[in-house]
Amino acid sequence: MIINPYSFGVAYDPDAQAFITAAGITDNTQKSAINTLVVSMKGFGIWTKMKAIYPFVGGTATTHKFNLKNPADTNAAFRLVFAGGWTHTTTGAKPNAINTVADTFLIPSTSLTLNDQHLSYYTRTNSNLTEVEIGCNVVGSPPNTLLEIRTLGITYVSIAAGTYTTYTDPNSLGFYLGSRTASNSIRLFKNGSNVASGTTASTSNPNATLVLGGLNSGTSGIQFRTQKECAFSSIGDGLSVTEAANFYTAVQAFNTTLARQV
Repeated sequence: MIINPYSFGVAYDPDAQAFITAAGITDNTQKSAINTLVVSMKGFGIWTKMKAIYPFVGGTATTHKFNLKNPADTNAAFRLVFAGGWTHTTTGAKPNAINTVADTFLIPSTSLTLNDQHLSYYTRTNSNLTEVEIGCNVVGSPPNTLLEIRTLGITYVSIAAGTYTTYTDPNSLGFYLGSRTASNSIRLFKNGSNVASGTTASTSNPNATLVLGGLNSGTSGIQFRTQKECAFSSIGDGLSVTEAANFYTAVQAFNTTLARQV
């Protein structure tokens, strides 16, 4: 008698399975996409560099809130808390630029290394307004840690600094990643390509929680809210040029499997 090993179900990577279980993902395509993403990131050696990964899979606020790296439903695990009129679908989470924000509960000054950190945001919306997609500072003042994707034709990145590295951007579609790997080295990547580099010196990490959907300016509140739909976001250690390219490969394959790539 020949026994089919797959008749008892698919064996997923343990970290992928933990997320699937926590988020209650039942769709087989979504489960496979999550598993392949985790396996790919581990193969590229970047899984251990992640503090928070938000894959926005499942189509609801409940499934979208979980951090793939640590899928516990707690502030300490950096799961998201959504506020305002977000639209949650299988293509991602879309803020309304009016009252929306998602709190990560991750504070750069306590959770990120000054000269070794990154932010990413995969946008499916082409817009050209004054919008910050992920970021924080303190009472509207530097240091900033943020990605501001295509404000009046320019994309900005600032990580633990008071000034920006910029890129003249033809559209706001795709996977953006800002990475600092040294006190005088910051890079901006779009769809795996290093589109801008700078030598802006780091100063200090902001003591405020990073948010998705705008800029958390501490007691000044949420500013520059965005309307760009998010299909993936991450926070973690700095990534090299090769690591950033590999990360894009993994994320783009993930979103292609889910039929939401741009």
